[in-house]
Amino acid sequence: MAPLVAFLPGAGNPPISKEAFLKEEADFRAQRERKLTSPEGWLAVAGLFWLHDGATVVGSDPKSDILLPASAPRRAGTLHMNSGAVTFEPASGVNVTVSGKPANKGASALKPDTDDHPDVLQVGSITLTIIKRMDRVGVRMRDPDAPTRRNFTGLRWFPPSQKWRITAKWVAYPTPKKIKITNILGMTDDEPSPGYAEFTVDGKTLRLEPVEEDGQLSFMFKDATTGSSTYGPGRFLDTAMAKDGVVILDFNQAYNPPCAYIAFATCPLPPRQNTLPIAVDAGEMKDGSRSESSGH
Repeated sequence: MAPLVAFLPGAGNPPISKEAFLKEEADFRAQRERKLTSPEGWLAVAGLFWLHDGATVVGSDPKSDILLPASAPRRAGTLHMNSGAVTFEPASGVNVTVSGKPANKGASALKPDTDDHPDVLQVGSITLTIIKRMDRVGVRMRDPDAPTRRNFTGLRWFPPSQKWRITAKWVAYPTPKKIKITNILGMTDDEPSPGYAEFTVDGKTLRLEPVEEDGQLSFMFKDATTGSSTYGPGRFLDTAMAKDGVVILDFNQAYNPPCAYIAFATCPLPPRQNTLPIAVDAGEMKDGSRSESSGH
């Protein structure tokens, strides 16, 4: 028997067997949950501390500037920031590593997350990473025993629907266009967009403008489900780069930004032009156990 084909004439869906479609969606969801719940995943993020020029004490002592869990040394060391550059000086007798190597007795320079190879400061099971957001510098703490990870009960999804796997027309800009992306901290930056995807749903011609990130297209969007059945500030959808003038938009793989689950992320928000006047009842739903605010 010939396989069922998920192709709706005129709907812009690429041919794919029903079995292949369902397996692709199941694999994506399993991978999404594994990545989110891993010890290095977003659910393990347990703190975000903004730095200032000068010394910042790190440890489990309640008087510490960066308070680590009780399992960590009372004083793990000191971070020093000077004009945005951060170094770490370990406390005497404390076992601390920087990207897998023992921390120097003197100050070790720490590369932030804007570097291709950011440094990871590890104290026992706790890891610290320097992050840069425009003119602000902070420390992101991960703890594998964080309540958000320990108490996680799983993601919620709409049923997979072949309707929402769409082949969109890709319109490339002659040169990348700068679009304004604002994050939850209220910081706005100009990000390059290589073009836009154009597609039709229920007779409506729509478009979405992505940014290019890590060799793929990243779409941030809102729709008529936003704030009701899906996460209030909006969702993300990552795709392969456009090929032969088309891009596959599989909204079954739309997912929530980390701010939907933790209070220590700096998520970008969908640009105004990426608000769809339709209900995209596909992909990841909102987490009913967490209140929503664009200030997460």
